[in-house]
Amino acid sequence: MNKMLLIEAKLLLREPGGPIFAILLPLALLLGLGSTSGLQETIPELGGERVIDTQFPSMMVLLSVVTMALTILPGTLVIYRENGVLRRLSTTPIRPVRLLVAQVVNNLAMAVVATVLLVASGRLVLGSALPKNALAFTGVFVLGTASMFGLGLLIAAVAPNAKVAPAIGSLLMFPLLYISGMWTPRETMPELLQRIGDFLPMAPFGDALRATWAGHAPQPLHLVVMAATVLITGVAASRLFQWE
Repeated sequence: MNKMLLIEAKLLLREPGGPIFAILLPLALLLGLGSTSGLQETIPELGGERVIDTQFPSMMVLLSVVTMALTILPGTLVIYRENGVLRRLSTTPIRPVRLLVAQVVNNLAMAVVATVLLVASGRLVLGSALPKNALAFTGVFVLGTASMFGLGLLIAAVAPNAKVAPAIGSLLMFPLLYISGMWTPRETMPELLQRIGDFLPMAPFGDALRATWAGHAPQPLHLVVMAATVLITGVAASRLFQWE
């Protein structure tokens, strides 16, 4: 299993789209846009916080995780299925499920690296706040990332080919990112849109990240929605996934 993890990690890093868009792009956006005066000002709707303290860094963490979960992970798995990699593995002592686990673990490792870089760079370069409730932040990160990876595995299960998989991921990603507050703080959105977002997996993840970053407890509803997403997508993906 360790050897497979290493091999898959090397293959993942050889693809420039993975590290660039999942790690470097959110980092570049944080450092580039975070220094503008608009993000340095306090906003009453955010409880007097600066956007750069909690809102923007948490959204960059969300962007990094979502990019890996909804585009990189399903795209890779569908390519493996199309190329017969999973079918050939099924005839060896190495079961295809090990490859699936290796992909999830490596993508999770990338998500952790991206998050550490975002937190550290924001603090050192921009003076943004560190997560004040580190333990809760870690728990939310794990649960939210699991829910996003569940969506990615479900996409890999239903996508007919490698061209369609990233398209499905993007089709889901951008509307959900908007509702999650990527470009406009959710507090400034119409109340109906806020309530809709509460029951979709991505907005609760973003809100819980921001809440724990500011030292608050995440809303129980958001935790329930993320946990339900893990359960539902996990069961659906396991039943629909085809190894060949």
